[in-house]
Amino acid sequence: MPTLPITPFIQYAAAGIFALAVLHTFFTKHFQHLAHTDTRNAGLWHLLGEVEVVFGFWSFILLIVMALSSGSTLAIDYLESQNFTEPLFVFVILTIAATSPILSFVGNLVDRITAILPVPNGIGRYFLCLFFIPLLGSFITEPAAMTLSALLLRDLYFNQAVSSRFKYFTLAVLLVNISIGGVLTPYAAPPVLMVAEKWGWDLSFMSSVFGWKAAIAVFINALLVSLLFLKELNELAKNAPEQAPRNKMPLFLTAAHLLFLFLTVWFSHHPVVFIGSFLFFLGFTHAYPQHQDKLMLKEGLLVGFFLGGLVVLGGLQQWWLQPLISQMSSGTLFFGAIGLTALTDNAALTYLGSLVEGISDAAKYALVAGAVTGGGLTVIANAPNPAGFSILKECFDEQSISPLNVFLAALIPTIIAASCFALL
Repeated sequence: MPTLPITPFIQYAAAGIFALAVLHTFFTKHFQHLAHTDTRNAGLWHLLGEVEVVFGFWSFILLIVMALSSGSTLAIDYLESQNFTEPLFVFVILTIAATSPILSFVGNLVDRITAILPVPNGIGRYFLCLFFIPLLGSFITEPAAMTLSALLLRDLYFNQAVSSRFKYFTLAVLLVNISIGGVLTPYAAPPVLMVAEKWGWDLSFMSSVFGWKAAIAVFINALLVSLLFLKELNELAKNAPEQAPRNKMPLFLTAAHLLFLFLTVWFSHHPVVFIGSFLFFLGFTHAYPQHQDKLMLKEGLLVGFFLGGLVVLGGLQQWWLQPLISQMSSGTLFFGAIGLTALTDNAALTYLGSLVEGISDAAKYALVAGAVTGGGLTVIANAPNPAGFSILKECFDEQSISPLNVFLAALIPTIIAASCFALL
């Protein structure tokens, strides 16, 4: 496709609109509060308070500005030039991973591991949701791991009488651990996926250079937050009714769902294949409704809409972001990437870095390590984050999560992750 005639006006407008969208994410909690207090305009405030709508909403504003300034043809051509594979993949993998057979399989696996841990079951499950499943994301992809962890945490803990502090710190550790827990392999973490093939980073390289450091950071974060809320977890275990046994799923049904999950991961770069497989999957689930809960299609579509908007807005930030990356030394780049990731998707950040000619091996490491380290600071920092927000937001006051509280709670686990990547 030929280079599009993007004018300086459109570039500046895109940067301004992107900044407004980032700012908007920090005010979603306020808009949700207005939806409960200003019932006359509740619909508008509720729309503006949906974090999954933010970037899709502002991407429409950008396309309108492009159409008015340079014609509708340019706006359409720009939209068609963008790659929406990742939003489609996250929608599909979220929907499949959230089905009862998959959730039951992972829940039983967590229960079996919990049984051999020398801690009470309630504490063991909590720890594994924040340690084992994020590392599992290196094999089933980060969006799938986020979906499974968030659902288990919601059902086991967030739906119980726990403090708001417990929820925010748990969510923050989940976001950070998912972001760094996917770097044991070269295909599961979006920021790694963007550069692995070009830079020749294979499984051996990722596990030996990034993986073991990430595993240590994930373990420390999960352990510290478990110890921080040890008293609350013990009280929850005492007061909670005994957990009902999980519904036994037919083996063939679980195997079929795992197969659909595997096919989606294997063909994650080929939307024609995984969308076709997903349509077959939808028909398959309707054939066995007695073993299914309601599919999370709405939640998946909203998350996909969020990421699609991020693709549209992020595609016009290269003009200022890439020169900024190229001017940083490897030491500055590591911390710069952590900060920039909080303001833009970490996969977009590493992709732009891969376009810099002659980038050193030290700078490559600093860029990717910084990008994954900062992936838990904001909802836009890592592609799976909107999925976690979508699943867990109903458990917070006014069904809205404060991005500022998440950012503050994520600082300590982010510092721990940064220390592991920088010092080990």
